[in-house]
Parts: sequence; C-alpha cells; structure tokens
Amino acid sequence: MADEIRLAFAHPSERAIATAGDTPRDRISLRDHVLEAEIGAFQAERGTTQRLRFNVVVEIAPLPPTLDDDVDRILSYDRVTEAIAHELAAERLNLLETLAERVAERILLEPQAVRAFVRIEKLDRGPGALGVEIVRTRKDYGQHLNELADEVTQERPHPRIVYLSNEAIAHDGLHAAIDALAARSAPVILCVGAPEVESPKTGHKMTQRRIDLLAIEQNGWMLAAKDERCKVVATRTELDWAMKNGQICVWAPSKIVLDATEGPQVQPRDSVALAAWFAGDMEACELVVIGESLPEGGAVPQRAANPGAALF
Repeated sequence: MADEIRLAFAHPSERAIATAGDTPRDRISLRDHVLEAEIGAFQAERGTTQRLRFNVVVEIAPLPPTLDDDVDRILSYDRVTEAIAHELAAERLNLLETLAERVAERILLEPQAVRAFVRIEKLDRGPGALGVEIVRTRKDYGQHLNELADEVTQERPHPRIVYLSNEAIAHDGLHAAIDALAARSAPVILCVGAPEVESPKTGHKMTQRRIDLLAIEQNGWMLAAKDERCKVVATRTELDWAMKNGQICVWAPSKIVLDATEGPQVQPRDSVALAAWFAGDMEACELVVIGESLPEGGAVPQRAANPGAALF
C-alpha cells in the first residue's frame, strides 16, 4: 500500500516505469512546465489567470537504428509544449480533466507516440497543488484520433516562400522588403541561389549536386548575416517551429532535398525551380520571386517582383 501511495504522487515517469510490464518503452518527458491560464468552474476563477504546472511523459515507439543524430527522426519536445499551448489557446475550459484529455489526444497524434501520461496541477487554489493525472493510449481515442488528425492537417500553416536573387540580397531595400514580409500574416521562408563566386566542379553528378546544394546554403548564411531576423534552418522540425513562432527562415536545402522520397527533378543550379518545388512541398500560399524570372509550372501561385519594389 505504501508503495502504491508513493507512486500515486510520484512523477509520471515513475508511473510509466511501474506499469511498463515486460516490454518497457523509451520515454520523453516534460517536467514542471508552468504556464498561466484562465481556467476553472468557480466564479472566483473567471476573469483572472492562475498558474498551471504540467508534467508529461510520452512513451514512444523504438527509435530507428539509423537515427544519425537527426531531429526529424524523433518526437520533438516542442510537440509536447505545442500541444499544451494549442489546447490552452483553443478555448476557456472549466475542468483540468478536459484539458488533460485534449493534451493527451493531441500528443498521441504524433506517429512515434504510444502512451501518454499527463499531470496538470493548479498552483494558486490553495496551500498545495490541486491536480489531475491521466494515462491514455491511441486505442482510447479510436476513430476520433483520425478525425482530429484531419483537422490538424487543415491547421498547418501555409507559408509564403520568397526567392531572393543575389541582386535582391545586395539591394539597399532588403531590410524594407523583410519588414514588409514580416508584417504579413503568413509565415515567411526565404530561398536563395548560389553566390556569384564559382563553385568547384567535380565532373560527378552526385557529388556535384551536394556541392551545389552547399553553395546555396553558404549564400543563405550570407543573407542571415545581413539581417538578424533571418535564421537559417535545415530540418522540417525547425521549419515547423519557426512558422508557429513567427520566425523568418532562410531555407538550407541539403537535408530536405536529399531526404525527400519524391525529390525535385531539377538540379540545384536551377535554384528558382528548386524553390518552386519546395513551395509545393510545403503547400505554400504563394511563391514570390524577386529579381529573377518565374519558373515554369509550379504547384502554387507565383508572382515576380523587382529588387527594391514594394512587395505588397
């Protein structure tokens, strides 16, 4: 009995270990994550915020043997905090139980997630912490999890992909253009081509492709040096986080291009066409090409602009 009482108040990670059975799984955890929110059924809890403490453990499917220190191959901790933030922002709730259910369900949308332990405590309702803890698996939600997955797909941001020519990068109006982009509602991802300097020639198709992709990334870092708002990112996980947090990205293409199951048919030297492929892959709202001609075809609306011209 004493051990059961201890486990009841222990961190969810201990609960996960104690109930693992013969097939324990890997786990990721979020400890003592404190946020303020308006929640509660009592009148005294309306019109004011209170501190909530979240402790979450997610049991995950086995990690791939070829992990390669790759953030896109794991369940990011950001997915857990984003699930909490999303459900707190969705609507005002009366019950911690409702909030815990919704957080667990959103976490279990992630392909790697198998079982979720969610503990939420109110820290300002008395001398101690008042809370609830739930344990859920995918099968607990059944078909509803598929319906929610469809809703989440529709919630995904549709970024504005902006290709900047070397002339546009060097133009005096670069900062004003970025100001205009930052003021728009859609997330912004910037794309560039190779710098003016000649890159090495290998005479070998595969190695030349990698060198040309790296040349684009070098130019991306040159752009980042001109405006500190521009952050060079290479992974889907970073892109997702940046779009949800209003960060302007500069796309470093090597990883996404080389990892794509249906990669671009164009060569990196045709960097505008590469940006058009990326815009389609990201389901962008549009592709804006500054200082170059528009590519043929493309899966999203396209428009061209001159360096220094008003973008909108």
